[in-house]
Amino acid sequence: MSTILEGLYYAESHEYVKVEGEFGYVGITDYAQHELGNVVYVDMPEVDDEVTAGENFGAVESVKAASDLISPVSGTVVEVNEALNDNPELVNSDPYANWIIKVQLSDPAEVENLMDAAAYKAAIGE
Repeated sequence: MSTILEGLYYAESHEYVKVEGEFGYVGITDYAQHELGNVVYVDMPEVDDEVTAGENFGAVESVKAASDLISPVSGTVVEVNEALNDNPELVNSDPYANWIIKVQLSDPAEVENLMDAAAYKAAIGE
């Protein structure tokens, strides 16, 4: 059974966003990392890159598969999780502590299009 945290917003593509003020921390859900298996590489955008809700911003590669990362929100990348360059497996150990990008949100209301914890739990059948 996957860990699903209250207070986060979830996309159908299995990314989450944790909103803190004007910023959003984006990563993959516990369900997604379980499905992928051992993560061996995380392809991330550069700082100052723009991301758009519903569009690809990178990829996660595991020993089983590669999966595109779809941004749940729009904005400007202000930070990438540099620790994932050398230790991509951190996504497996704690996907919610090991976010992938920090975004300055251009439209905070976009999170209203995402699922809350209960809706995400239902969407993945748990």
